[in-house]
Amino acid sequence: MQPRIKTIHIKTVLLVLFSIIHLFTSCSNKVKDQEKFEIKKGTNIAHWLSQSDKRGEERRLFFTEDDVIKIANMGFDHIRLPIDEEQMWDENGNKNSEAFQLMQNCINWCSKNNLKIIIDLHILRSHHFNAKEKPLWTDPKAQETFFNLWKDLSKSLSKHPNSLVAYELMNEAVADDNESWNKLLLKAFTTIRELEKERTIVIGSNRWQSVETFDALKVPANDKNILLSFHFYKPFLLTHYAAKWTNLKNYNGATHYPGIILTQQEYEKLPPNIQTEVQKWVNVKFNKDILLEMWQKPIQKAKDLDLPLYCGEFGIISNAPNNESINWYKDIVTLFNETGIGYANWNYKSDDFGLIHTDGKENKTLIKIVSGSN
Repeated sequence: MQPRIKTIHIKTVLLVLFSIIHLFTSCSNKVKDQEKFEIKKGTNIAHWLSQSDKRGEERRLFFTEDDVIKIANMGFDHIRLPIDEEQMWDENGNKNSEAFQLMQNCINWCSKNNLKIIIDLHILRSHHFNAKEKPLWTDPKAQETFFNLWKDLSKSLSKHPNSLVAYELMNEAVADDNESWNKLLLKAFTTIRELEKERTIVIGSNRWQSVETFDALKVPANDKNILLSFHFYKPFLLTHYAAKWTNLKNYNGATHYPGIILTQQEYEKLPPNIQTEVQKWVNVKFNKDILLEMWQKPIQKAKDLDLPLYCGEFGIISNAPNNESINWYKDIVTLFNETGIGYANWNYKSDDFGLIHTDGKENKTLIKIVSGSN
C-alpha cells in the first residue's frame, strides 16, 4: 500500500503546482491586458488648452468634469487632449501651474469616468502646422526645447498608468522633407523611452499626418507600445466648405457626397476667381470604397509592423451641406469599424466642427453617428 500512497501524493502535488502555475499565468496575462492602452472611439477637446485665448475663469469653465461625464455617457472610450506650448510653459520654459493643473484635473476626470486620454503636444512656439516659418526644422535650440517639453511632461504624467494616458509626440508635423521629421521623431521618441519604457506613444507621418506620406514614415523598431495615427479631411471641398481660414472662404457652390463632388456644369457657372480655387475637384468622384483606398498606406504600414492604427482627427465643418455631411460621417465611421481603426472626431465643443456648440446645444444626429449609438 505504501508505494501507492506516495504515487497519489506526487500526483496531488503536481496537480496543485499545475493549478498554481495556471492561476499565476492567467493573472499575469490579465494584468498585462489591463496595462495596455487600447482605444476605439473618442473625441478631441479642442480650444481649451490649445488654439484658444481663454484664460483664468473663462478657460476653467470651458471644459469641466461635467463635459467628461457627457462624453462618457455618449459612449466614447477616450479623449484626445491637444495642449500648446504657449499655454503650458512661458518663454523661459517655466510651467504654467494653472494650465498644468487643468490637464491633471482632466486626467483625473477621465480616470473616474472610465475614459482613456491622449496628451497631444499640438502647437509649439517653433512649429505651427499652417505657419510659413517653422524654426523647429532648422534651429537646434528649438529642437532641444521640444525634447525638454517632453521631459517635463513625463515628470508630471509618468505617475499615471500606461493604460490610462498615452503621449502624442507632435500634432501634424510639416517638414519640407519626410526625413527631417523621421530624424526628429526618433530623437523625441528616444527621449521619452529613456524615462518611460512602456508608455504608449502616438506617431503620425509628415505633412499633417496625411495618408499620402505614411509610407515614408520611419517608425522606431522593435517597440510594440506605439500607436500609428493619421488625420483625414478629404474631400477638402466638403470637409472645409467655405472655411474662413482657407482659400475656400468665398465658395458657396455645390458639393456632393457620395458621387461626383463638383460637376462640370456646376463649375462653369462659378465666377472665374472661384473656379481657380476649385478646379481640381471637377468631375472627381468620392465614395466609401474610394475613401478606403485612400487609407491603404497607413493600413499597410500598421499591418507590416503589427501595430494598431488610429485616426486622431476627422470631421466636416458645421456649415457644410447637411445631407452630404451625414453621408460622409456614416461612411467614415463604418469604415473605422470594418477595419478596426480607432478614431477621435474633431471635435467635442465648437461652432465649426463640434458635437456640441459653444452654447451647449448638441448635434444629436452627429453624436449618434460618431459615437456609434445610431
